[in-house]
Amino acid sequence: MTSTAARTGRANEDFTGALPTAAVLIDGAGISGTESICRHGVAWYAGRLGGSLLGLLSLVRDRSLPALLAEAIKQTTDDHRDTCDVADPISPSATVAILRLYDGLIEYVVLGDSTLVLDRADGGPLVVSDPREVIISRPYRSALEAATEGTDEYHRVLRDLRANRNQPGGFWVAKDDPRAADEAITGSCPISELTGAVLLSNGASRIVDRFRLADWPEVMTVLASSGPAEIIRRVRQAEARHAVAADDATIVHCTGLGEA
Repeated sequence: MTSTAARTGRANEDFTGALPTAAVLIDGAGISGTESICRHGVAWYAGRLGGSLLGLLSLVRDRSLPALLAEAIKQTTDDHRDTCDVADPISPSATVAILRLYDGLIEYVVLGDSTLVLDRADGGPLVVSDPREVIISRPYRSALEAATEGTDEYHRVLRDLRANRNQPGGFWVAKDDPRAADEAITGSCPISELTGAVLLSNGASRIVDRFRLADWPEVMTVLASSGPAEIIRRVRQAEARHAVAADDATIVHCTGLGEA
């Protein structure tokens, strides 16, 4: 695992953790003003949600991943419901990627714009992502680019965009409604068909989907030879070269799955 904050002195709002049979990646989200809604903050929400998921994955092994995610969202929301406005559109939220080895299968859940890549023994990598936020965001992109980041207009557009979260026809993330887990992208694959897997926050997956520095087979090759830190190093170089604001970047690389 490798996880780096967007910049020095700023809290990393990603979270990652693993068990012998599972891995979890959480990418927290919030905008300026979130601290007035939730006194804990985005990093707290991401860490709390991830910790709850790891606890459930280790103790409750006979429930589906969406059911465990729903329970983790409920637990995390209950932890700050009495002190924070959890229903406000700008209260902390997160995207989620989960991988679990269970009964000869690799099971997965992707909620929001994190990415999961399964490295198959035969054939190319299987890429699992949730495109809904990207699709919903397109009409707002020009307005966000025209507004200066941090201004009232920028925050207004961002609030309008995030009002589409966890709504029919919108996009779905972990926030205050456990029912969002039912909207996650799910699936499974026999362990015997895989050699590895990688979970990436959107700050790391931009090596492919934003900067086009590599395709997924190339990413898997670099991970195998040089590890996750090399992928993030290349992302940081591209951010600087293109004057793109850095984002927290997290990668979980799982190997030897076919031997499990």
